[in-house]
Amino acid sequence: MTTKHEQILNYIESLDVGNKISVRQIAKELSVSEGTAYRAIKDAENKGIVSTIERVGTIRITKKEKGNIEKLTYAEVVNIVDGQVLGGREGLHKTLNKFVIGAMKMEAMMRYVDPGSLLIVGNRDKVHKIALEEGAAVLITGGFDATDDVKRMADETKLPLISSSYDSFTVATLINRAIYDRLIKKDIVLVSDILTPLESTSYIYSTDKVSRWHELNEQTKHSRYPIVDEQMKVRGIVTSKDILGANPDIPVSKVMTKNPLTVSDTTSVAAAAHMMIWEGIEMLPVLDQYQRLIGIISRQDVLKALQMVQKQPQIGETFDDLITSRLEDVSVGNDHIFRCEVTPQMANQLGTLSYGVATTLITEAGSRSLRKYKKGDLVVENMTLYFLKPVQIEKMIEVRPKVLEVSRKFGKVDIELYHEGTIVGKALMMAQLIDR
Repeated sequence: MTTKHEQILNYIESLDVGNKISVRQIAKELSVSEGTAYRAIKDAENKGIVSTIERVGTIRITKKEKGNIEKLTYAEVVNIVDGQVLGGREGLHKTLNKFVIGAMKMEAMMRYVDPGSLLIVGNRDKVHKIALEEGAAVLITGGFDATDDVKRMADETKLPLISSSYDSFTVATLINRAIYDRLIKKDIVLVSDILTPLESTSYIYSTDKVSRWHELNEQTKHSRYPIVDEQMKVRGIVTSKDILGANPDIPVSKVMTKNPLTVSDTTSVAAAAHMMIWEGIEMLPVLDQYQRLIGIISRQDVLKALQMVQKQPQIGETFDDLITSRLEDVSVGNDHIFRCEVTPQMANQLGTLSYGVATTLITEAGSRSLRKYKKGDLVVENMTLYFLKPVQIEKMIEVRPKVLEVSRKFGKVDIELYHEGTIVGKALMMAQLIDR
């Protein structure tokens, strides 16, 4: 039986894109309390199926697929630029293809304005009108208003007319930043990208007998299965260790491991890998937002995904990528040495090497040296750092890691930071190793 929360979410998903919703309307429509309706709307917003805009309300929008995440809706643009909607509210759910800054004569500008684009321009009433005629939305910078004719036209064409107090450069920078952040998010591999779906997953009901495990084991050759109830909620995990010596006629719920660790489909693969290594688990059930089984991931799935991520070029680079790309390997024989120039971007407010950047360089050097001893991936567990002397910008530093110990699951590295032969920093790092 579905809960009230699920019923509200299903109702919101059934609405046409562009529909406006409110807490009171949903509470009245579905005979639920306003508190329940509010929580469900917030959940829907987190899932990306509605968007709340100041002075407009909450509207149903198209949920973007992961592959299309770099595209923005006009509703999101309003929030990004702290804008005010002057007209064309019915078109806020639409997706914009590109944005154009109108810093030229009107005749030249119109060559670049296409249907589905967003024209960023100041208080030029004639330009606003022609852009709407061409099928483009308009973002007016500088906090200026539009004429009543233009507002009426925006409502008729269902193309948003937005006003923002920021200047054109700031608006373009904010939109670019939002798109770039999304590109980085797109590169993060999630559990949903690698899970074995429910239709390909073998599972056992909690009412089944132990003999069911033996049947599935013969068919699939797997030794671990999630245990679910009638509502597909995970109640436990059963492995060959649990079954050993058990009577085949007793319920599997008597021998299963209760309250197993689980992940959601939005968990990152890196977090799932850490959980598996730390707990020594070979398989994790994957649950949806209602705690129902939607698939499983195995250790092999996770390791393949981590290898795939390392081989793919990043579309959007993170700060870590930008810092570690400057670390040059100049090792001689068995001595691991990495060199890096301190650029102005790596400095703190005092003009010396930032502690955060130094930590990243030390972590990367330690990780690279460990990989030379043992192939695989690793997760840093703890690190002790000593910053002995400041390092000025545009100076060359050397990072010298020395592997102290490598076991099957852990590695310890002593790392020293040098500038012109003088030690300026020291660290001891311990990491968990993930075998491939």
